[in-house]
Amino acid sequence: MAKARVSITRCVSYGEAPVLRAIRDNIDALGGIRAFVKKDEKILIKPNLLSGKPPEAAVTTHPDFVRAIISLVKETGARPYVGDSPGLGTARKAAERCGVLEVCKETGTELVELKELTIAENPEGHTFKRLEVAKEALGFDGIINLPKLKTHAQMRLTLGVKNMFGCVPGKLKSQWHLSAGVESAHFASMLLDLYLFLKPRLTVIDGIVAMEGNGPGSGDPRKTGLIFSAIDCVALDTVVAEALGARHESIPTLKAAIERGMEGAELENIEVLGEDIEDVRVKNFVFPPLSSVNFASRLPYFIDRRIRKALTSRPHVDKDLCDLCSVCVQVCPPRVMKKSGSINIDYDRCIRCYCCQEMCPQGAIAPREGWLKKIIPGM
Repeated sequence: MAKARVSITRCVSYGEAPVLRAIRDNIDALGGIRAFVKKDEKILIKPNLLSGKPPEAAVTTHPDFVRAIISLVKETGARPYVGDSPGLGTARKAAERCGVLEVCKETGTELVELKELTIAENPEGHTFKRLEVAKEALGFDGIINLPKLKTHAQMRLTLGVKNMFGCVPGKLKSQWHLSAGVESAHFASMLLDLYLFLKPRLTVIDGIVAMEGNGPGSGDPRKTGLIFSAIDCVALDTVVAEALGARHESIPTLKAAIERGMEGAELENIEVLGEDIEDVRVKNFVFPPLSSVNFASRLPYFIDRRIRKALTSRPHVDKDLCDLCSVCVQVCPPRVMKKSGSINIDYDRCIRCYCCQEMCPQGAIAPREGWLKKIIPGM
């Protein structure tokens, strides 16, 4: 069986011309844009539009990146559309703040809100046999997936597989978290099922300026100067994790892929094109702390009640940064956050989904390790 191919290209900065040139070179290594898009097709371009932050915050896929893909799709004679579903608010509002809406207007590209729920049968699914997805996402001939290279408190990295979660209507995202519960492995398996069901034709990761630390919404921009692309998102995520120095098993979606025996989860099954991984390794990339929720959830109940707080990472509210906007209270899936002079969290019922941290406009919430977790090797 042929190896999965992942293309790596350097691009030192944003700018319409250099980004288009770099992305074109990157995709040409995989056969060129015409290998993925045909004339007259309707193609959904799926960036990361997490929230309305400016491009320099590295929260969303950069507008120059989106513009380049629109241009390449149009070269084939196909019709590009841009769409996403943020966890809070509308895609239009997020796109306006991050510069993507202006790109859509300038290029005559329609911005699509992925908002209408439909139930899709998924008989081949490993974990979920039925999926709740946005009806709009199913109305295209193909999808081009444009993730932002970022850290993620629950999934550690949000890359190709995770970015397809944006095809779930925003208001339903909390329900998915509740369905998966405290088991991040269960949630990761669902993400893998969703990716395999939607199966984007091509995924191109914006890693020109990535995000490290308290991602995906409040971390620190980190210049890495890299673009990654592939057909196989699992292989793509494997290569990016390797380049960043992350243990593959520490990324829940990759761990799920490894446990399923997916070939793209092993470097030996991947052909890297363009730059060599050894030449593009990012030193001292800052990851969020690893969560040990899955371990704690398997302990006997009476033990779990005593040590869960001390053993697991948990969301912590910085009162100096918090302005009591209550966004975290609104997005909390199990409804365990309350505002009463300050934001209070019932950690006994918290499922460690980090939706609060992800959506906090002020960056006032960050993962904090439990004291016992800090002193136990390998946790």
